[in-house]
Formats: sequence, C-alpha cells, structure tokens
Amino acid sequence: MSLDALDVWSRIPSPPLRLTAKPEYDFRAGVPDVELFPFGTWRDLLTEQLQALPPHSLTYDDPRGHPALRAEIARRLGPSRGIRVPADAVLVTAGSQQALDIAARVLLRPGDRVAMEVPGYPPPRRLFTALGARPVGVRVDAEGIVVDEIPPDCRLVYVTPAHQFPLGVPMSPRRRSELVAWAGRHGAAILEDDYDSEFRFTDDPLVSLYGLDSEHVIHVGSFSKVLLPALRPGYLVAPPRLRRALEKAKYLTDLYAPTIEQATLARFMAEGGFAEHVRSARREYLNRWNTVNRILHRDFTGVLTPLPSVAGLHVSASGPDGMWPFVRAARRAGVWLYSLGDFTEPRDSVHGLVFGYGAVRADRIEPGLKRLRELL
Repeated sequence: MSLDALDVWSRIPSPPLRLTAKPEYDFRAGVPDVELFPFGTWRDLLTEQLQALPPHSLTYDDPRGHPALRAEIARRLGPSRGIRVPADAVLVTAGSQQALDIAARVLLRPGDRVAMEVPGYPPPRRLFTALGARPVGVRVDAEGIVVDEIPPDCRLVYVTPAHQFPLGVPMSPRRRSELVAWAGRHGAAILEDDYDSEFRFTDDPLVSLYGLDSEHVIHVGSFSKVLLPALRPGYLVAPPRLRRALEKAKYLTDLYAPTIEQATLARFMAEGGFAEHVRSARREYLNRWNTVNRILHRDFTGVLTPLPSVAGLHVSASGPDGMWPFVRAARRAGVWLYSLGDFTEPRDSVHGLVFGYGAVRADRIEPGLKRLRELL
C-alpha cells in the first residue's frame, strides 16, 4: 500500500477517548440521560422478539432494514417531519454517521467540494475529507447557513436545519426556501442531519427540508439521542433516483443492520412505547433547558450571552476570545463541557461555550454552573 494512500488518515484526529468515569458535573453536548430509558419495557420486548422471530430471519437479512421498522419510521415521519413516503423509501443504517457515509459514497467523487456549516459538527467534515472530497466552511447566522455564501461548484451541502449544531438556531423558513432553490439551480444535493428534532420545546415541529424538496434532499435521522447511544439504528430517506444506489452502498458497507434490535424497536414504536418515552423525556429536558437558560441569564451577564434555542440537548452561549484554556480548567475542576471553538475550522474562530443538559441531572445543574461561574 502506498504511503500516500495513508496520508489523509494522518490528518484526521483519532476518535475521542471514552471517559473512564462520569464527570462530577457533566455538561457534554449530545449525550442523553440513559436513566430515562425504559429498560424494563425494552428488556421484555427484546425477549419477546428472540422467542418470536422465525429461525430463517436470523440468518442474513435485507440490507435495507427490517420491514416492520421501516414501516414504523415512515409512519412516524409523516406527522412529525412532514415526510410522507412509503416504507420502501426508508433505509435503516447503523446510526446517522453511517447514513452520511453511504450518501457521500454515492454522491461524491474525489475532489468534489462540500459546503459545511461553521461552526458545525466535526465528524461529517472528517468523513468527507477521508473520501477525498474538499469541505468548504460556510458561515451560519441567526437564520441558519448563509446560502448566498455557498460556492456555486459545491456538489453537496451538509446542514443541521432543525437545531443547528452547535449554535442551536433553527433554520428560518426563508432560508430553507433559499437553500432548496439553490440546490435546484446548481444540481446539488442537500444532506439534512435531523439528529435531535424530537426534543423541540416550542411550537410545532418544523417541516423538514425533504418535506420541501424530495428531489434534492437526503434526510438522515438517528435514535441515539432519543433512546440510547448504544442502540445504533439510524435511517435515511432519499430521492427516488438515488435509492437503488444507496441500497447497494449499504450492502457493501456492512450487509445489513442487526435484526433483533430492529425488530424490538419496531414493536416498541408500534405499541406506543416510543411516543410515550419521547413525551416523558421531552418534559424532563424542557425542565433542564429552562434551568440552564435561567441561570445563564441571571449569573453570567456580561460574560456569556446565551444564544436562542428551542430544541435539543444543549444550549450555547457566545463569549470572549480564548475560551479553550478556561474549558481545560473547568474540566480539571470537575465541570465537563465544550467550547464553541471545538466545532470550527480553523479552531477557535468562534468563541463561547456549549452547555449540554442531557447527561446532567436537573438538581446538579445549578451547583455545576455555580462552580463554573466561580472559575470565570
């Protein structure tokens, strides 16, 4: 193997080390509260599926996913995301990251340019780079990605429109219309990462980009935030012209997703357990969201400015330059959180902090933020 072929991997950071112990105050973004998960119900359904599945279904399975799960995902996406498609349009994946990988393999050639939000989620940028594409950072403002600044030769645009990561702003209806119109004019595709839209605290859920344009948008979703990160089912919904190619790419990637877990999730959704869990978790996260916002506005005035956010598992706040040394000091003091600069290229080109509230209990938020304020 040529050393040149390995050169791209030397430029990609290693996966983050798993924390060996839970921080005293855990404000990491994107980490759900695993204690909210209905383990008893899941255990019963899992046992039921192990007993009920016929032997032939436990050999090699359909790379597109378990039929019952695909049907349940399609049924849920209609009222919640404005995506009305048959079950055959849903492709089950191992989380959203594999969905992005499959889509990129089908859509991109080496050297193609990909527009990325800045600040934005780092793993997709690294994935596109590993595949030989060239990510291009595009500024995000209060309405979402600035469409007028997307280079016209980009083949793909990656966005998080329901709850921009990490700033938290939802893409405005005007900006959504501009983006799908831009894709139509330039013959480009849009990758819509819908990573935590179940936890929206005000108004009705926003219609997805796919609901606006089913010809240029690939919609990607995951159950990692709403259920457990250890349960890996994700999915994508793509324009009809891309579906066969994406199914082949999925087959070549890992043959198929685990059957038993898919069947269990399908029953969990069909029997109402999923919807009940989402409602319960949303109430709990809304309480934490209110607590974080209240304390930031009360105790951090003049230091941090909370950014508007109405969904998800984190709140961001803009702040002064040079927040990364402070983040290191906070972690040493038992308060684990991220800097906005962690999500920019080049690093620290946007300044502030990201406060996740999924992994921190409600009664731990105030003392954790108090310690942080003392450090500041």
